[in-house]
Order: sequence, then C-alpha cells, then structure tokens
Amino acid sequence: MTFRLDTIGRGLVFADSIGNLAEALTQQGDGGAAVVQAPPGTGKTTLVPPLLANLVEKQQVEQQQPAQPRVVVTQPRRVAARSAARRLAALDGTRMGGRVGYTVRGESRTGRDTVVEFVTPGILLRRLLSDPGLEGVHAVVLDEVHERGLESDLLVGMLAEVRELRGDLILVAMSATLDAQRFAALLGTADDGGKPAPVVDCPSALHPLEVQWRPARENRLDERGVARTFLDHVARTAAAAHAAALAGNPDVDALVFLPGVREVSDVASRLRAEVPGGTEVLELHGQVGPEAQDRAVSGREPGGSPRIIVSTALAESSLTVPGVRLVIDSGLSREPRRDAGRGMSGLVTVSCSRASAEQRAGRAARQGPGTVVRCYDQRAFAAAPAHQTPEILAADLTGAALVLACWGSPGGRGLALPDAPPLAGMNDAVEVLRELGAVSEDGTATAVGRMLARVPSDPRLARALLDGSSVVGRRAAAETVALVAGDQRAPGADITKLLAFLRSGSDAAARRFAEDVQRMESIARQEAGAVVPAPDVHTITTGEAPGFVVALAFPDRMAKRVPGDGPANYLLTSGTRAGLPAGSSLSGQEWLAVAEVSRAQGRDAAGTGAVIRSAAPLTAELAEAAAPQLLTTKVHAAFKQGRVTARLERRLGAIVLSSTPVRATAESGRLAVADALGKSGLSMLNWSAAADALRRRLALLHRELGAPWPDVTEAGLLARLEEWLAPELEAMATGTASAAINLAEPLRRLLPWPEASRLDALVPERLEVPSGSLVRLDYPDVDDDGGRPVVAVKLQECFGWDRTPRLVDGRVPVLFHLLSPAGRPLAVTDDLTSFWSGPYAQVRAEMRGRYPKHPWPEDPWTAPATARTKNRM
Repeated sequence: MTFRLDTIGRGLVFADSIGNLAEALTQQGDGGAAVVQAPPGTGKTTLVPPLLANLVEKQQVEQQQPAQPRVVVTQPRRVAARSAARRLAALDGTRMGGRVGYTVRGESRTGRDTVVEFVTPGILLRRLLSDPGLEGVHAVVLDEVHERGLESDLLVGMLAEVRELRGDLILVAMSATLDAQRFAALLGTADDGGKPAPVVDCPSALHPLEVQWRPARENRLDERGVARTFLDHVARTAAAAHAAALAGNPDVDALVFLPGVREVSDVASRLRAEVPGGTEVLELHGQVGPEAQDRAVSGREPGGSPRIIVSTALAESSLTVPGVRLVIDSGLSREPRRDAGRGMSGLVTVSCSRASAEQRAGRAARQGPGTVVRCYDQRAFAAAPAHQTPEILAADLTGAALVLACWGSPGGRGLALPDAPPLAGMNDAVEVLRELGAVSEDGTATAVGRMLARVPSDPRLARALLDGSSVVGRRAAAETVALVAGDQRAPGADITKLLAFLRSGSDAAARRFAEDVQRMESIARQEAGAVVPAPDVHTITTGEAPGFVVALAFPDRMAKRVPGDGPANYLLTSGTRAGLPAGSSLSGQEWLAVAEVSRAQGRDAAGTGAVIRSAAPLTAELAEAAAPQLLTTKVHAAFKQGRVTARLERRLGAIVLSSTPVRATAESGRLAVADALGKSGLSMLNWSAAADALRRRLALLHRELGAPWPDVTEAGLLARLEEWLAPELEAMATGTASAAINLAEPLRRLLPWPEASRLDALVPERLEVPSGSLVRLDYPDVDDDGGRPVVAVKLQECFGWDRTPRLVDGRVPVLFHLLSPAGRPLAVTDDLTSFWSGPYAQVRAEMRGRYPKHPWPEDPWTAPATARTKNRM
C-alpha cells in the first residue's frame, strides 16, 4: 500500500523537504498540523499527499489499528484537481480512480481503494456540513491557500475546529506565496499549547527568468472594459515573442494570461490568424470542456506542434503546464466586487497584484530558463497591490453566511478565519437568508437552511429550484438553476438563447449542463417536501419558465423598461437602474428577470453605471406572482414647486405599476414637506426680505452670545422644524403654497424670553446717523463666521461722528460704506476716527470739484451732518 516516495519524487525539489515535514508532523503525535511554504514547481502538490498517506499507514500499523488511509486534497479549480490527480496516478504507476482519484462538480473518479482524493473546496465544504467529524478521513491538505478564495478561507477555520475535536486528524496548508505565520497561528490548537503550527520551507525550483516590458501605447482599459486595441497588442506581442523563442528552441510553448473568457477567446482567434499554420492555439478557462482543459495542461506529444495556450488566471497556480518557457502577461485579472449601495455583486477587471504577476512569470521558469513578456510598464507593476484582495472581503457572502450558520458559527463568530467577514456584507447576507427562511432570528440555520445548503448553488437559486418546481416543473426549474449556477456566459445577456443552445448542443459544455440539470432535478425530487405552495398564476409556458424561476431567486432584480430612455434601460425592483449590453436580443422587452447585474461604465451600461449580464423575459403578472411580498399600495406625497401633490401608487419594490392623482392626507403631506426640506434645504421656502433680515440678526446674536439665542443655520433650523414651523408645515401639507407663507413670524417663535425684549437694542434693524436719518443695517450671512453688520450711508450724513458705533453690547463694530452724493462707495471703514484724521482729506480733494453743491468742509469733526446740498442747507 505504501507510496514509493523515492520514485514519485525523483527530480522534484520538494523531495529534499519531505523529511522535515514528516518529522514536524510525527513530533506532534498521531495527528498534527503544518504549513508548507514552497515556490511553484517544487512538487509539493505531488509529494505531500502520498507522504501523509504513508505516515497515517505507519501510525495505524504501530497502533495495530489497520485501516485504509484516506487523504483529501483541495485544489481551487476543477482542472487543477484533475491534473494533480492524473500526475500523481501516473507517477505511482496506478490507474486513475484507483489509489489516486478526484471529485469535482459533476464528475468523480474514485473507488473503494482510493487513498488520495483531490477535490475542489466546495466539495469538501458540503462533506463537512453533512459529516462534521470527517469520519474515515485521516488527513486534509489545503493547497494554494494564498489565493484567498472564500471557500478555502472557510475551510481553514472549520478544519481548525475539527482538529480540536479530532486529535488524530492531520491538517496541512500549502502555498507558493503565503503569509506563513498567519496560517500557522490559525492551525495551532489548544492541545499544541497554543503554539503555532510548524512551517516547512522549500528552496525555489525556478530557473533563470528574463523579464521584458512591452507596454501598449493605448490604455489597457476603456469605458467598455478591456480595450480592443490592447487585445490587439497582446496578440501581436505573443505571436512575435513566440516566433523569436522558437527560432532559438523549437520546443518552447507559450502561455498567455488574460482576465476573462471573452478576452481569451478574442486573443486566441487573433493568434490563429497570425501564427504559422503549424502552431496550435489552445484556450484554457472554465467554459471549455474537461477534455480541452486536460489537453491544454498535459503538454505536447513528442514531436508535436508548438503550442500557445491562452488562459485566464486558472493557469496562474496549482498546476504546471509542461513545455512552457514563455509567458505573455496582460497584467489584468477579474476579481469579485460587491457594490453595497446598489445591492449587486459581480466580477470587475483590475490590475493583478504583484504576487499574481510573479506567479504568472514563474510558469515560464519551472522546467528551464524562461522569459516573461509583460504587456504593461514598470510603473503599472509598481502601482499594483501587493496581494490579491481576499474574496471574503469583496464578494457576496450569502452562500458563506449559510455555511457558517449550518456549521454553528453564525456570521463567523468564534471561528478562526484568516480575515473576519465585513460586518455590513455579512449583515446583508443574513438578511437575505432570513427572507428565504434559511436562518432564525438568532442566525442559526433552520431545517430549510440546512436543506438549501445541500444544493450546490447560491441559496437563492436553491430556494427557487424547490419553489419553482411546483409551478414550472422540476425539469424546467432544474435547467434554469443549472444554467445560472454554471459558468457559461449568456450571449447578449439572454438566458433563453443560452438555454436553447445547451439543450440542443453536443459539445462538452452541453454535456456538462445536462449532467448538472440531472443532478438539480434529482435534488428537487428528494426535497419535494420543502416546496412552498405554488402561487396562483396561469399556466406558464416553456418560454416564460426561465424568467419566473430567476424572479423567484432574485426578486430584488426584476426589472421594468424605463419609458423614453431607450429600449435597453431598465429600473430594478431594488431601485437600481441598469442597461443591457449593446445589441442584446432582450432590448425592448418590457419586463426582465435579472440573474446577474454588475457595475459598468459607458455604452454597455446604457449610461446607468450598471450592466445586466444575465436575464430572461418576464411578464408583469409573473413578476407580481414571484414576489407578492414586494407589492405595496400607498399614497405617495411630494413637495415640489412650493406645493404638496399626492398620487395613489401601486408598486412592485421601486417599480411603479399604476399611479392616480389623489388629495394628500395631512400626515403624508407633512412627511413630504419634511422630507423635501431635509433633502433640498430651507431654500425651498419663501424667504421674504423681512424673514431673511431677522434670521441674519439672530445668527449674529447666536455667534456672539450663544445660548439662549437660537442657532438659525440650516442644520439648526431643520433640527427644530416642528418647534418653529409646525403651523406652517400643517398648512403646506394641506395645500397652502409656500409662497403664501411669511417666515418672519415663525422665526420669532424661537426668540428666548425675557432676552427677546432686547432684540432691537442688541441688533437694531436701522441705525440713526448724525444727520438724523435711520439707515438700514445689512447683517452678515447666516454662515459667515466673521462677517460684520454693514451700513451704507452718504459721507456728509456722518460729519461729527467721532467714534464707530458698536452692536451686541459693544462687541461688534459696524462697518461703514461711506458713499458719494451719487451713491458710489468712497471708503470702507470700521474706524471713523482714523478716517476723518487721514483718508478724508484725499477724498475731499477729489470730490469737492465733482460735487460742488455738496458740503466738503475742512473740519469734518465740527461740520453739521446733513443729507442736503449747500443750497438746501
């Protein structure tokens, strides 16, 4: 039974480190934990699982408890799981599905003799929920944990808890680039004395690597995503670099990294038109079939044609592609992002992290000297983040929240996770689960929640599978859920088109879809007892079924076309606006059930900032039947153009189904006025000159004296709206126009007593000047912290005034604007004494000839003040 590690590890760098790992685990007793930090290509994925199987077998022999060892190894992607299993089986000299096997979604190659099983993280998560003790499993290896996938992060915390209960379980976390100490601390247990797990390092296996920089002239991204001109640049660069490499070594294969499936297909098509006929161009991503994936990662046959593999980040880690000595890197990746404001999640294109760029470059130097050509400049590389954003911090957490609730750690409480989930995102996810009936008020999983967790899809889709089966039939519901849960991109966002293609197709994608449908249909049959009563709707046609099932899953994403904004602009029940991609066959549909919507810019978003990625046609009747909880009938009042108007509206979420003019009730009118004032401010009201003047006077008093004089700023008045404006609010709420209301009297309600009796003494409306005139004072703006009251008066009316008057008990000097006989400003001063002693002489010299009929005495101190001319005097 023992694996021949000397044979399996021949030529692998990690073979020199397996002794260190074995010693570190053996010293901990029957079980143990360790962190393996080894660069790409060292052979850790190939050697660690059989080493653990040998250790388990040895322990069982020593304890006279013979049992077949079972080692489970997670790989972040299906192609990596299959590739790793195939390589280990080949090195072991056994058939696939014998001692070595794999299990991924929709496919399993294992048997009763399987010792090492490679699985995806999702497979192991579901096994843990059904068997928390992992009975029969002796060791678990979490590979590539540096990628910080959401499911892998959850497994770290959950398996650390399993180790607390099962001292015989061996747990190893492995990565090429890893914060080793963080994971070592997480894997340590109380039985270990709280010490971190040991870290086993391995020297690099990389050969010399040449780095070349070939930036494009244009930007990599434009308003529609990855720029077409940049894809042209990547294709041309890849073709030229591969041709140059082949001139020196005919065995060189190339690996091109692009962010997504669309870009991979685009560049692959361009390369097929540019490279010589003898060069094979292969695509590697999640939407090609297993056979095509396996062919891309298996290496060329002896004497085979040169190859260029165009891949997403799928080939970044986890597997070695034989023959690759040249990497062409776009420097872009597609990562999940959650837009809490719009209630949407999706993948966005960003610059890849520096760690990812190094991982990609390392693919070229695993088996010999290699070259990486980066299609961007060194400044862009330096500006990129050091590491990829952990998925738990950026993705939709609904599925994770359900797993944690079923595990008994609602919201992740008490679980040692690499990063705690963000509170806002987790709260939103738990709220969705409550609406599905999946969790109770305290966050623990209900029977419905545990049932939904058994369905390999988003909990909302799982609920729609069960509830939709009783309306459209199990087959139709299973098809829609399998389609939305899969990784196929709907052309023009049209789910029905993709569904028709997969139903009639015979390629690998169609076969995988058929298997997923069969599995979903089986689940729906097994869980038929959890189905809620079917809504009372007419018979749903085959064409309507996908839209209805999607609407059941995502009622907040049902959408109605916005009149007048073009055929591709929609309003979702959540209140978000979104557009269809240009040229979509769904354009013009009145109603849509949207399965995926994400942030976008430019033409793809129809100017809304969000683009619909996946949707199916819907009708108004089915929209109401799918989400009766969103239906409301209510009087909506609004305060616009100085008046309250009201309409009786029937709505589905944010979508108005019907609207009829009605008279506003007093309560709805008050709320409308208060809401409008809160949003638009007090400028909506009619501020007469008298009201504005009083407000300015009160503002100066509050600034200088503070309480009890009221705060009449915007915020201050809005905070006390009911206190000073209640009668007027009532009047406006019942139809009185705001223009008919004088705000001076309401403001006086805020005057403090008995201090109010001194209002005119402290801040008079007018100032008596020496000529006897009463001149109006202009007070500073309400928000002017340093402004002073201003009086504009003819200079002759101030003769004999030897000192500047001061307001507010002498605290604030008046600022004088001294005017000419024609009312033009001659001087501005708050110090009359200084003015008469100095600048006045210059003013007199300039003005006496221009205005000879007005007095310009040499001695302004003793001259009589007057508003008259000399003749009238």
